Amino acid sequence: MSTKYIEQNMPIDLNNPTYYNNRELSWLAFNERVLEEAIDERNPLLERLKFLAIFSANLDEFFMVRVAGLKDQVKAGFNKSENKAGLTPKQQLKRISEKTQQLVRLQDNMFCETLLPMLYHEGVQFLAIDEVNKDQMEFLEYRFMHYIFPVLTPMAIDAYRPFPMLQNKSLNLAVLLKDEQGKERLAIVQVPSVLNRFIQLPSHCEKQQYILLENVISHFIGMLFQGYEVQSVSPFRITRNADLTIHEEGARDLLREIEKELKKRKWGSTVRLEIQEGLMEPKVLNLLLDVLEVHSKDVYSFKGPLDLSFLFKLYGKLVVDFEHLANENLIPQPPEDLIDEENIFKAIDKKDIFLHHPYESFQPILDFLSMAADDPNVLAIKQTLYRVSGDSPIINALARAAENGKQVTVLVELKARFDEENNIQWAKKLEKAGVHVIYGITALKTHSKITLVVRHEKDKIQRYVHLGTGNYNDSTAKLYTDMGILTSDEGFGIDATNFFNYLSGYSHKPIWNHLSTAPFQIRETFIEAIDKEIELHLQSGNGRIIAKMNSLTDKPIILKLYEASQAGVEIDLIVRGICCLKPGIEGVSENIRVRSIVDRFLEHSRIFYFHHDGEEKIFLSSADWMTRNMEKRIEILFPIYSPHIKKRIIEVLDITLKDNVKAREQDKFGHYHYVPRQEGEKSLQSQLTFYEMATRFSEDS
Repeated sequence: MSTKYIEQNMPIDLNNPTYYNNRELSWLAFNERVLEEAIDERNPLLERLKFLAIFSANLDEFFMVRVAGLKDQVKAGFNKSENKAGLTPKQQLKRISEKTQQLVRLQDNMFCETLLPMLYHEGVQFLAIDEVNKDQMEFLEYRFMHYIFPVLTPMAIDAYRPFPMLQNKSLNLAVLLKDEQGKERLAIVQVPSVLNRFIQLPSHCEKQQYILLENVISHFIGMLFQGYEVQSVSPFRITRNADLTIHEEGARDLLREIEKELKKRKWGSTVRLEIQEGLMEPKVLNLLLDVLEVHSKDVYSFKGPLDLSFLFKLYGKLVVDFEHLANENLIPQPPEDLIDEENIFKAIDKKDIFLHHPYESFQPILDFLSMAADDPNVLAIKQTLYRVSGDSPIINALARAAENGKQVTVLVELKARFDEENNIQWAKKLEKAGVHVIYGITALKTHSKITLVVRHEKDKIQRYVHLGTGNYNDSTAKLYTDMGILTSDEGFGIDATNFFNYLSGYSHKPIWNHLSTAPFQIRETFIEAIDKEIELHLQSGNGRIIAKMNSLTDKPIILKLYEASQAGVEIDLIVRGICCLKPGIEGVSENIRVRSIVDRFLEHSRIFYFHHDGEEKIFLSSADWMTRNMEKRIEILFPIYSPHIKKRIIEVLDITLKDNVKAREQDKFGHYHYVPRQEGEKSLQSQLTFYEMATRFSEDS
């Protein structure tokens, strides 16, 4: 690594912690941008509710994995500083707690003081139990006795019945009781997750009226404790450590090992306690802190309801009657490269096919696999699966292909976090159908997205390959922005064959024609490309790098980007989430700009552009610039050769960099701000622009 000298001839230490954002705090900054979408008055009301739900769900996962991991480090006595911002685990936990408290207060206020009144104005009202009328109370009493009461289980706490083991993310009611002798007792009642969280009330007014399930249970809870006086009912929610500890070495059956660990996930140590403001007696809170072993700084208090992820379902319910309060539904269009093409194999033979989801439909990928499953000329199908949908047409096509006698090999990544159980079920189904299932590689996650179809054509074998940046999940393909290509290029076909043989057999890593793979090689490819950009820039002065990804944490790559910036290379980074690099620091990163797009679709595509003095190298990848992707995952980086695809990807990058509606830029202190719009400048919302382009292509056909 070269070191640049400033005017005083003092070297710049690029390891200075002030030049970096801490990984966890950067993630919180991303989730703050999600919360900003709930605050943004330009978004329709129901979309703002949905962003609150996303914020809540994101925070759950953050505590279950990242905060839990830091707490484990503290318990183990680990006090080493992380290698970028230089914070110890204890320092990180302190700052996380302070920032999260600030964010949840903002979330709580937004729901209670802004969005609920707006819902009321639009004809939707949430009632407290003391606001329901006589008819509604009769309705609730009947519903409680016939639908809710039979599902409830009161759990008393005394010498013979210890504090119950409460499930992760469960919503519970702490019930303080007094017996006939005046002695206080405590019981726990879990709010059943199998029941809908909100109940629509019969109403004679023009408004749709709802009440939350926990409020109904709280009101009638005395029926569970006959002979006792209810003193107080306090809702609370716990979040547990949900990271799996999988011992792969020596595990005779990885599938069984993961199934065993999944059972433990529900009962990990508590990392967060959420309570409702003003409803919990101090003595009950102290008991919870004691038995759950939670520190007071890990308690989060809300005026409104706990766990706003229920707003996902509320959105689905309300959007039917209040369509004007939601975004217009954007229907994925036929891909530009497949317009007027009837046979996908013939289309791929003509040229490489580019797919830009969700603006262009994911259906061609489903058709590609379905046709391959039924085509008598197809001999083999090989595919990696990281996350798939609940009722996956891809799984069905692969099973059907095996039943049709084709050689089908599928790598199902059992260690895909929070999809482990789903993937185990698919793996079993595929095995029963005759598919050869690989369960990943020891100590690595297979995160690459690749499909190979081998077809017999005119006395020869023709290989068709799909490579992408996103998962083979037809549901999330409508919500995530991703890119992919379909190609019959012989070099890609040989690489795909070697890749699957490498995964399923015993061999050293192949020598690739076109691909780069992780672990380690992808990082080397990127560092070589940045070095080349520096070299060419010093000759021609036109160095430019554009990189789009989910997250940027890998220090070797950050150091190389700092070096490129010091050499004068102009660098634009489009990083949706975590970004440990700080831009705009004089003498370090003054030629780097970082922006983040948070909009209706989740930005998920990974694109890497190097100007190379006009040669313009473009790559797509399954990998972010994260250390885990570089070192602990099997990833694929693939180049784009087709001129028409290159042109389209460059246009996508150009439009994204012009977004002045949903783009935020990071400043040199690590803070994000909406991109300011210049006077007279037209607004440009990149995601809507891409959809308009896809629609135009479809209409032009």
